[in-house]
Amino acid sequence: MSIREVTPVSERAPRDRVVVTGMGVVAPPGNGLENFWTALLAGRSNARLIDRFDTTGLPCKFACQVDNFDATRWVDRKQARRLDPFVQFAIAAARMAVEDAGQDFAADFMEQCGVLIGSGIGGMKTYEDECAVILSQGPGRVSPFFVPMMIANMASGIVAIETGARGPNMGIVSACSTGSHAIGEASWMIRRGDARAMIAGGAEAGITPLSLAGFSAARALSTRNEDPQRASRPFDRDRDGFVIGEGAGVLMLESLELAHERGARIYAEIAGYGLSGDAFHITSPPPGGEGAVRAMRAAIRSAGLTPDQIDYVNAHGTSTPVNDKTETEAIKQVFGDHAWKLAISSTKSVTGHLLGAAGGVEAIASVQAIRHRVLPPTINYETPDPECDLDYVPNQPREVKKLEFALSNSFGFGGQNACLVVSRF
Repeated sequence: MSIREVTPVSERAPRDRVVVTGMGVVAPPGNGLENFWTALLAGRSNARLIDRFDTTGLPCKFACQVDNFDATRWVDRKQARRLDPFVQFAIAAARMAVEDAGQDFAADFMEQCGVLIGSGIGGMKTYEDECAVILSQGPGRVSPFFVPMMIANMASGIVAIETGARGPNMGIVSACSTGSHAIGEASWMIRRGDARAMIAGGAEAGITPLSLAGFSAARALSTRNEDPQRASRPFDRDRDGFVIGEGAGVLMLESLELAHERGARIYAEIAGYGLSGDAFHITSPPPGGEGAVRAMRAAIRSAGLTPDQIDYVNAHGTSTPVNDKTETEAIKQVFGDHAWKLAISSTKSVTGHLLGAAGGVEAIASVQAIRHRVLPPTINYETPDPECDLDYVPNQPREVKKLEFALSNSFGFGGQNACLVVSRF
């Protein structure tokens, strides 16, 4: 629960205001900002049967895989072989974000720029590959790059090496809240004066046999193997679990002071950030979503707003039976009568659940919604659930006249919650 200052954004000094000047995304619907946004509005799900390993015996046999990704576009071939896919995704998204911000990786800028890119589960492919090596060939054949390829903080470490960013550098691991925590904490680093700019977001590459087996054993994944593209259906009565995805979403954050100094284009502002812990259960939210309630309220309060000023919620909306019902209950508690006036959508219906990368990608979707005054849809919404009875922007994007403030929700295993308020600049 945030106890930080609640000075309205408009009254903060420029050095205390944090703006988005660049965005980079690698995601199943499309790589690059415009490709991603176009596919998101079109509701084009990339969910399909997994084609990169044998799914025999797995209850869930499909995922939202990233297509047309070539790591050697971003790093040389030798370096790419020494990087887990989640780090490759992070480098690509980070370079997109920095270049989108109009930066050329100049030393004077990178001296005051930090990196905070998290991952929920880190280098799962590397972990599984090297486990197979030690079991079949012995410990002497384990790669010397095993540990640095696997550990979750290496996304931030390698991005700093590749870009020259020499400011604060760390990783965050908070399951499905990782990307939002990273952006929120990076924004506070800027406000504290630890850096003037931060490359922040999340990256994940968890479509692996062990990962699928684990989530399946927890009964978290959809088993709609006969119709993958219709499997992710947040808030729909017939939802049966989430669809795992992969990718990265990274934002270039700067103090407003720095952005003005260099004449940067400003997409939006990170106006608020709230976080909380459920202290309840390893995977399930508490009844009524009271932890989510506290995180949403903290984010709105830290932005100096009242709940009725929020126009749009990019929901966590995983398509699991318990999560969607609980999130709906939490939204009603936070917003009261305004809950029925809110537009709410889950972009996971299109992207799948990107785990630690979800918050970064969904923050980008929220910024884009504000920029274009268009709300992305919740696709596959066919049968209303009486317990999920709000406006979920079903199946089609929606143009709106007023969209000033958006709330982006992320709620992770372990009861770790993070919410961001994005505002029009």
